[in-house]
Amino acid sequence: MSKVNIRPLGDRVIILPTPAEEKTASGIIIPDTAKEKPQQGTVVAVPTEKDSPVTVKVGDLVLYGKFSGTEISYEGGDYLIMSQDDILAVI
Repeated sequence: MSKVNIRPLGDRVIILPTPAEEKTASGIIIPDTAKEKPQQGTVVAVPTEKDSPVTVKVGDLVLYGKFSGTEISYEGGDYLIMSQDDILAVI
């Protein structure tokens, strides 16, 4: 798991999306244009408790909506920043 030196504000969290599948179960390679956008990832940063009540913690594997959050690039990594309300479940 990567460590991010970003502190989200309000009720937002930063998530490292799980990579999209490269192959099907039968071994067929999926082209980039047909890959599904991932809907799960790992929480890598949460606001401090004094900023907002935190319902998830760093390291949680979560499910979120397909079009939730804003994509950001930081120090060579691609992350999502989203409201805690957009998180559907902790796995």
